[in-house]
Amino acid sequence: MEKGNQCETFAFHLNLLLEVEEMKKYPFTKLVIEKSLTKKEYKETLQLLEILNERYEEDVANGLMNHSNLVIHFAGMLCYKLPIEEALQALDQQGLYPKLTNQLIRLHHK
Repeated sequence: MEKGNQCETFAFHLNLLLEVEEMKKYPFTKLVIEKSLTKKEYKETLQLLEILNERYEEDVANGLMNHSNLVIHFAGMLCYKLPIEEALQALDQQGLYPKLTNQLIRLHHK
């Protein structure tokens, strides 16, 4: 099989997999695939979420009420391939970092 045909076939198979009912449980993962993030970009995004989640938990533990700096950090550091609103909704639907995600969504809509 030619390399061009292999890539086309692979892309077709991947699109079929993305439409499988089971993928509805993983909207953030699906978004990552649809937006063609590299492994590095994906890892950086997860690291960003981990850092923000730790900072959010520290802020809450210290009684801080204003978390607007977190949404600014998120929006500024999120991979350019991921639309902010779409990424937040997908993270929320997949249940990743639920407290942080809910706070980011709330702040993003202000």
